Parts: sequence; structure tokens; C-alpha cells
Amino acid sequence: MAAYRELQAAGVILSVPGEGSAVAADRRGLVPAPVGFDVEPVAPPPAGPAPATPLKVATGVPDPRLVPGALLARAYRRALLVNGRSALEADDSQGHPRLREALARMLSGTRGIPAAAERILVSRGSQMALFLAAQALFSPGDAVAVEELGDRGAWEAFARAGARCLPVPVDRDGIDVGALEALAGETRLRAVLVSPLRHYPTLAALAPERRRRLLALAARRRLALVESDLDSEFQFEGRPLPPLAAEDADGVVVHIGTLSKILTPGLRLGFVHAPAPLVARMRTVRAAFDRQGDLVLERAMAELMEDGEIQRHVRRMRDAYRRRRDALVRALRRELGDVVAVEPPDGGLAAWATVRGDVDVDRWAARALELGVAIRPGRHFHFAGSAVQGVRIGYANYGEPELEEVARRLRAALPVAP
Repeated sequence: MAAYRELQAAGVILSVPGEGSAVAADRRGLVPAPVGFDVEPVAPPPAGPAPATPLKVATGVPDPRLVPGALLARAYRRALLVNGRSALEADDSQGHPRLREALARMLSGTRGIPAAAERILVSRGSQMALFLAAQALFSPGDAVAVEELGDRGAWEAFARAGARCLPVPVDRDGIDVGALEALAGETRLRAVLVSPLRHYPTLAALAPERRRRLLALAARRRLALVESDLDSEFQFEGRPLPPLAAEDADGVVVHIGTLSKILTPGLRLGFVHAPAPLVARMRTVRAAFDRQGDLVLERAMAELMEDGEIQRHVRRMRDAYRRRRDALVRALRRELGDVVAVEPPDGGLAAWATVRGDVDVDRWAARALELGVAIRPGRHFHFAGSAVQGVRIGYANYGEPELEEVARRLRAALPVAP
């Protein structure tokens, strides 16, 4: 079917529903479409950019050099030429119906979520999804519990909706549900922001007992659980944990996901799966400032998902990013084994390194930037901005030689003890 759609877009064949397809009678002036599928290289690119071009490993993002650009371009062209009028004339602030259907199948098949297209809203990236959810959920003054080490961008989105963010401690088993229960007993909470599958930034998974207590607490007090799930496609060892939305029997989970982490942040495609009344409110909020997304792109992405191209890309990237993870961990242990402790993450696009207590992490990050490496010190993730003996280092957007160069420069950047 993908081949037929490609021929239709190029004008080589004409298709009539119920009658079949035939070669076009007049094909003069047609530009032939590229033949065959592109195979994007996954070998690491040349190493050693000059310090003037920093190696940006401050967070976990995919490598835009590995995007299947030709496949995406052909799908976009088909969406524009074959279905262009319907896509260009559409007015749907919830997202293209075919993409929502494809996302529902993905969430059901790979996450175990009983998803439905009418409960999905497509957004321009996960940050917009968080913003819309906050605007639809909160009234000025509402209290929201957030992880004390967490996503400052999400806190900002909540604050702009008038919410009061209240920090809850996080440890190696995820958010401290006991502390959350105590907070809920003292303060009327509207929601909890949580990253249970791979905590941002420390990568801790929420322990099973805490998951059960969290869901029970949310059901009992009618709290919205805003669940961030941004990179669980890239699971290297074992099976990924199911999201909270897969175990949500009470309709309390607002599941935030993204396609940008699969491809590239430049393609702004995020989504929300939530109870239908909340999705309806989010549509109303969105219509006030952004009537709809890029419906041609959404239609093209739906086709790539239907044809299995996105799934094949994920499998290729999973292998590439696993190799890059291993390269970074080896290099950090070789160059900085006496300074940092780092365990290979079981998935995702970044690692968390715990730094020796006598190292000034902020000073180290500043010196590293002078040497052409941008890392993000733990202070950035702390709710109060306090110092944290840890750094988040991304590995997915650079090849193995570049990651080894990152470790060498970080060693050279270590502050000299006074």
C-alpha cells in the first residue's frame, strides 16, 4: 500500500475506489520518485569537534542525523499531494484522526493502556501537552505535588496555570509516597506530577509497592496523576515497566508522551491520553492560541506508523543508542572512575552520574563549558536550586568517538582543589 501511495503521489498511477489502479495515460513532465528505501547510517560520525562547537550532552535527546529523512519526506509529500486538500482544510485542535488512531494502537500494543482515539490530543511536543493539561486541570492557587528533583519546564507550565508546586522527596525507589501521603493529609492537592518509569533526572523506577499506594491515594483523594513517559521506547534490558495509565481503573491518570524523542526535537509532536472530559477542556484551551497543529505532518506520521516504519526506526535506534550508552559509561569509568559513579541505565537517552562529595559540580560544569562540553549539574533539577552531587549526561545524540572525547574533556575540566 505504501508503494501504491508513492506512485499516486508521483502521478504515475490513478486509483479509483472500488475499481482499482491503472497507469496514468499522460506521464510527461513527471519527476520520478526515489526508488527503494533509504538506510540511514548508524556508524558514529567523525570525532573531535573544536571546543568552539560545544558537545552538548546536557540532556537526553535523539540524534537528528539518524532521522529517516527520505522516508519522512516521501510520507509528507504523499500527505500533501494525495490528501492535501482534506489536510489543509481541516480544523481539528485535537489532532489528525488517523494519527490519534495510530497512537491509540501504539499505546495499547506497547504500553498496555486501554487507549481510545477520542481520549488522545496531539500537541506540538510534550511541553505543550503539559501546558494544556495544566491549564485544563488547575485553578489559581491549586496545590500540585512535584518530584523534588525533576523537570523545571513542567514546574513552569504548572506555575503559569496558577498552581502552587510543592516538592516531594525522591530516592532510589522513586517518589516518596509516604511523604506524599503526609502532604495530602495537610494540604488539599489537585494533582501529582510524576515520572514513574524512568525518573527525571536520576532514572529511578517507581517501586511496585509505591505504584500501588500512589494509585490508591489518587483514587481515594481524586488526585490527577500527571504521568510523564518520554523515552520508554528505548528499553535496552528487560521489559519496560507498564505506565500508571495501564493500571488506572479509576480514571485518574493523565499520560503525557512524545514522538519527538523517537525522531528529533525539531519535529514537535507530543500527545496526551486522558479522560475524555479533560481532553475536551484541553481542546478549548488550545483553540484560544493554537487552533491546530501541522495536520499534514500528523497525517504523514500516521502513515509511517501504520506502515511500521516508525517501529523499525525505533528498533534501529535502540541498538545504536545501546552502543552509545555503553561507550559513554566505559569512557566515564576510564577517565573519571575516581570521581563519578555511573551505572548503565536500562534504557532512555541519558545517564545519571553521582559525583564525589569534594567536587564543586557547578564549577566543574562551568570549566567543562570552557573546554567545549555542555553538561547539566544537579542543581538545575533541584526544586529549591540547591547543590546536588550529580550530573545528567546524554549519550544518544553523539557517536562513540565523540562520547569518548566528552569524557576526556570532563577529566581535563575537573577543578583543582585549593
